[in-house]
Amino acid sequence: MSLHRRVAIITGAGRGIGKATALAFLADGYRVALAGRHRATLESTAAESGAGDRALVIPTDVADPDSVDALFAAVREQLGRLDVLFNNAGTGARAVPLDELTFEDWRKVVDVNLTGTFLCTRAAFRMMKEQDPRGGRIINNGSISAHAPRPSSAPYTATKHAITGLTKSTSLDGRPHDIACGQIDIGNALTEMTARMSKGVPQADGSVRPEPSIDVAHVADAILRMANLPLDVNVPFMTIMATKMPFVGRG
Repeated sequence: MSLHRRVAIITGAGRGIGKATALAFLADGYRVALAGRHRATLESTAAESGAGDRALVIPTDVADPDSVDALFAAVREQLGRLDVLFNNAGTGARAVPLDELTFEDWRKVVDVNLTGTFLCTRAAFRMMKEQDPRGGRIINNGSISAHAPRPSSAPYTATKHAITGLTKSTSLDGRPHDIACGQIDIGNALTEMTARMSKGVPQADGSVRPEPSIDVAHVADAILRMANLPLDVNVPFMTIMATKMPFVGRG
């Protein structure tokens, strides 16, 4: 199959890592379904890409099973198959002490980060098993928080640890169907959400210090490289981060 006939779904494609990745995939010749809650930001990504009808805008709430089903039905109908799913959509909760965390804030993060990833993975799995040629690749956005928490981040950290388990299960269950699954754990990519890092963020020792960040384009390039591997090759886990961020070592 020609690379320029490959199809990808990218969730959270309206901003940040999702937008950068969508632009990289479109520049590489993919047809890309841009999924996210806000049509305006998705259309902005599509317009910036200059990819014309290779960029398909599909407003989607990944926490809603019906919305996810509609996303994959539209991709099946309009693009014909699915080669890559990048489960990127995610959210966090207010940074508060654990005992002050509300159930609503906990539930919101779990619904988007974990349940949303499951719903999209399940739909992709079904589509990839049935299509001809069969198979495909699923890439999950895990985060450095899949390994180590930041202070006052229980919902986000818990869901990202859970994503690691889902990645492993998907990888195992996908083997008989030529479905590869991997995870990219990202540390301090410079986006709208992480701009505050340069001003100072809480550390494990109680201090507040600035942290270095990296150009989000490097992250998008890494995801594209994972996606373009043949299906008999997989990167189960990749960590990409600012070299000097306080992750490795005691903090």
